[in-house]
Amino acid sequence: MSAPLIELRGITKTYGQGQAAFQALAGVDLKIEAGEFVAVMGPSGSGKSTAMNLLGCLDTPTSGEYRFQGINVEQLDRNQRALLRRQCLGFVFQGFNLLARTSAQENVELPLLYRGEPAEARHTAARAALAKVGLDGWETHTPAELSGGQQQRVAIARAIVTNPLVLLADEPTGNLDSKRSHEIMELLGRLNSEQGITIIMVTHEPDMAQYARRIVHFVDGLVDSDSATEVA
Repeated sequence: MSAPLIELRGITKTYGQGQAAFQALAGVDLKIEAGEFVAVMGPSGSGKSTAMNLLGCLDTPTSGEYRFQGINVEQLDRNQRALLRRQCLGFVFQGFNLLARTSAQENVELPLLYRGEPAEARHTAARAALAKVGLDGWETHTPAELSGGQQQRVAIARAIVTNPLVLLADEPTGNLDSKRSHEIMELLGRLNSEQGITIIMVTHEPDMAQYARRIVHFVDGLVDSDSATEVA
């Protein structure tokens, strides 16, 4: 059998020392297969955001093993983790994090610019990514000329322009109204089912979590429950 795309084994994360120490993760075991759409839920302080930071190679565990495609991630050095982030992971945040005076296309091109891709390849890939999120024809618009939902679509296009294996979404609908939230979740669902992108999403909204195929619930730094949704 092949290894899971992602596997956490006994992951702990402690911040601070002595009496000020806080254990954010207390021994998390979790497996995620390629092509899954997983919603991560839990109350404030439950460890879900810490787990996402570890999955995104933005932080390292205190103990335990994080394996990505069988590779022991915490044994990688900083440059190797950065390469893994750049090559395999895409990020979508609650705040859209777009450059204000930069066009949609230029915002989407940024990850490719960091990779050193030539200009024509960047332009072609960015236009294709914008088309995938329903923004064909909006390439020259700046964030100020776009609605909140459109800005989040640009952010998603930027996250998928590198063809990542995994899309990590942290409260992607947190700044949107109900209608735009459902539009973004439908888009994420299509990227998962049609493009095969593995999606791991932190959310506090149960109706948004139902778009996922699986819900992992954190409590007190541990996985409290892990269940499939009713999505076919």
